[in-house]
Amino acid sequence: MNKILLVEDEKHIGEIVKFNLEDEGYFVEWVKTGKKAVSTFFEERFDLVVLDIMLPEMNGFDVCESIRLKNDETPILFLTARDDQKDKIRGLKMGADDYISKPFDLEEFLLRVKNIVKRSSKEFKKEVETYHFGPNTFNLKTLIATHNEEKIELSPKEGMLLKLLLEHEGEVVSRDTILEKVWGVDIYPSTRTIDNFIVKLRKFFETDPKNPTFIHSIRGIGYKFTL
Repeated sequence: MNKILLVEDEKHIGEIVKFNLEDEGYFVEWVKTGKKAVSTFFEERFDLVVLDIMLPEMNGFDVCESIRLKNDETPILFLTARDDQKDKIRGLKMGADDYISKPFDLEEFLLRVKNIVKRSSKEFKKEVETYHFGPNTFNLKTLIATHNEEKIELSPKEGMLLKLLLEHEGEVVSRDTILEKVWGVDIYPSTRTIDNFIVKLRKFFETDPKNPTFIHSIRGIGYKFTL
C-alpha cells in the first residue's frame, strides 16, 4: 500500500483529501504544521508528500526545501490556495513535482496523485537491489536471500519466482505469467509445480507459512506479494 504524507492545516480540506485518498487505497498520515511535516517525513518512508504552502510554524516552501536537502526522490505535490504564477514557478524550482491550486477538481487531483505515485514506484523499483521484508532480505541481482540473518540456499527457479513477485509487489501475478517468465515459453510444467514452489518460498520466508504475510494466493488467478 502506498503511503502519503498530507500536510494541510485547514480541517475541512484535510478531511476531504484524506478521505478520498484513503478511498483510493492509499495510507494517509495527516499533519497540520510545517515543523511536524519535516519531522514526520524523516521518521518514516512515504511515496508522496501533498503539501500546502500557508502553514503554521513553517511554510510549505521551507518544508519542501528541508526535504529536498536530504531527499530528492520522494515526489512532492503542492496543493495550495496560492495560485500566483511566481509561487508555482518557485515551488517547481525548489523540487516539487506538481502544483495544484485551490479550489481544485477532486477527480483531477486523484489522477495526478495516481500518476505521480505510479511513476515514482517504477523508478524506485528500478533502483532497488535488496528487498527487506520482515526478517528477510533478498538481492534482486545475486538472488541471495537471508532469513533472520541466516543465508537461504535458493534454487535458480526459486530465486526467479521470488524476484518476479517482488518486482510486481502489490500486483497479482497470474500463473500464465509465472510459467512464461520463470520456466520459459516452450517449457510448461503443471500449475501444481508452481504451487509447490510457493509452498517452499513460504517455508523459507513466512513466520507462519499457513497464514502468510507476504506471499498470498489469489484463487483462480495466481499470487501476489505484499509488504
